[in-house]
Amino acid sequence: MDQRTADPPTPSRSARRIRWFKRAIVLTTVGVMATLLLASSTARFHVRNGAEQLRAELLLRVAGLKPDRTEVEAEWGRRRARSIDQTHDVLSKFYDGTSDEMRALFRVAGMDPDHGLIRYGRGDQAFLISSQVFERDNHGRSYRMRPNTRSVWLRQVTLHNGPFGLFQVLDAPEHRAAAERAGAIVDEGSVQNTNSWGLRGPEPDPNAPFRGVVLGDSFMQSMFNGDAETPSIYLARHLEDHWKQTVSIANTGHIGYSPEQYYFALEEYGERMRPQFVVVSVCPNDFGDGMPVLTGAGDWFDEAAYWFEKIQLWCNAHSASLLLVAVPTHIQIEHQRKEAFYPGQVCNIFRAAPAQYCNPVDEFIDEDLRLKRDAIREGKGYEASLLYNRAIHDDHFSPRGADLWARIVARRLILVLETKTPAVGLKPARAVSPPPASP
Repeated sequence: MDQRTADPPTPSRSARRIRWFKRAIVLTTVGVMATLLLASSTARFHVRNGAEQLRAELLLRVAGLKPDRTEVEAEWGRRRARSIDQTHDVLSKFYDGTSDEMRALFRVAGMDPDHGLIRYGRGDQAFLISSQVFERDNHGRSYRMRPNTRSVWLRQVTLHNGPFGLFQVLDAPEHRAAAERAGAIVDEGSVQNTNSWGLRGPEPDPNAPFRGVVLGDSFMQSMFNGDAETPSIYLARHLEDHWKQTVSIANTGHIGYSPEQYYFALEEYGERMRPQFVVVSVCPNDFGDGMPVLTGAGDWFDEAAYWFEKIQLWCNAHSASLLLVAVPTHIQIEHQRKEAFYPGQVCNIFRAAPAQYCNPVDEFIDEDLRLKRDAIREGKGYEASLLYNRAIHDDHFSPRGADLWARIVARRLILVLETKTPAVGLKPARAVSPPPASP
């Protein structure tokens, strides 16, 4: 029997019309949704950013090329602008819905929606700071402390659904009164003063026999410690004890700074200070969100490496000895070290001589054990490391920790400088001793 494949039935004109009608509905719906989405700033940001990321990935995978620095900085600019806008929106909504006492504190402190300074710090993280203590910087640093300003830290400022804010405010009677009415605590030991350069610490002396610049973030600003208890102050003391001559250090530490801002701070103050040494202090959130960095999820290492290289080139061009120091976190002292991710990856991306990298973790552990042993001998408890401000639930160095950091750094700097120039200090080289063990 003749078997033939039957041709498919030709759809009727009515069926074709129904099919095209359905397609038109789908296309119209997609178009309307796209229009609505692109009308919002959030959607526009994600579309632009997604397109740029796709382009960068194609360049890398297909052509083996990386986006040039202009494109990288343009992407950071978009992300930062969006983060600032979002933070301002959150601040405005919070301010409108909070208590009269909290609104009064924000107004007095220069942190309300009309006067608060919202700037980006590390990466694209935006936060709210007082416009009376800080000012905008448009030359790479984003923000900077105002010169000749006395301020103090507030603690326990409860912001339900509020913005990420850093409450370093003017130390004035009206600010203290507003803080008390809002239920905040004035941290009396955290009073700080800036010099005429807008930096924490005494007036820098570019004509001192020994000069240095310290780059860093809140660990170097030493946010909850007094003016005489910062790492830079202790470092100058230990170096002076060794060399018996004046040591002046420009402490450029600012809360929230990152390797990018470290470089621009060095570019500004280094020319004025003419340092013989530059110390760069880094901590986990210079390389991504703090906790993920400790578990291997840091995503800013390439960016940090770029700025480390620029800092190194500046130091080479100005004959300044460079030392990068990784801050040991209280987690690494009290719980698990996990150094493969931090600071291990930091050491990997910092392409310098071995002596230019310093990891103080072992000496912090030793000192913490000494403190714990002494507490046990005296019948006291020791629940958290005394090298950090854990008593006030803060993770930064306590004065003890700042002094220990300075001893370790001073010992390395002395060896580096006296190896580089044996006649430095006009004295034979000797090491700075570690903290003496308790009996």
